[in-house]
Amino acid sequence: MNKALKNILERNSHRNLTDPIPSKDEMEQVYQAALRAPDHAWVRPSSFIQVSGEGLKKLSDIFVEVAEESFENLTDDILEKYRNAPFRAPLIVVLVSTKKDHPKVPGIEQIISTGTAGQNIMLALNALGYGAIWRTGRFAFNEKISEKFGLSNKQTVIGYIYIGTPKGKKKSLPEMNTDDYISVWG
Repeated sequence: MNKALKNILERNSHRNLTDPIPSKDEMEQVYQAALRAPDHAWVRPSSFIQVSGEGLKKLSDIFVEVAEESFENLTDDILEKYRNAPFRAPLIVVLVSTKKDHPKVPGIEQIISTGTAGQNIMLALNALGYGAIWRTGRFAFNEKISEKFGLSNKQTVIGYIYIGTPKGKKKSLPEMNTDDYISVWG
């Protein structure tokens, strides 16, 4: 089987991630892959915030602040879950989509472009032997989160890619019958 296709077919989300993380040179390759995502009219809507080390504590503080300011029915357990969320991996890449005014490229297409950049990040990490999981939840597509990151009103956090070395047993991938998902016209 083709090596690139094998990488796609075997990519899996990993819940348990630990050190080591990709080197600076490896992350440069990962970001180069991200920036090869489909991008109609080259509007370049995607950018990334890399969080590790002390940055994980800052992200934890942001999650807690936003939760306390915005979410109703917060219990101590839920708040603790938000506080601990960034520490589930030693490296996080925050996916940011910036809406750019363009007559032929609507905002939703720009968000999709950033989503494909995120997929390219995950595929590149997998090819390099690292694990990743994409998380969204209440802290994605959230105006308060964007404010806490110092983003403009045209920028949106669309997700968080948690990155590290997979730890523990790899989860099995389900067999998919493509006939269940495809209609053929013609």
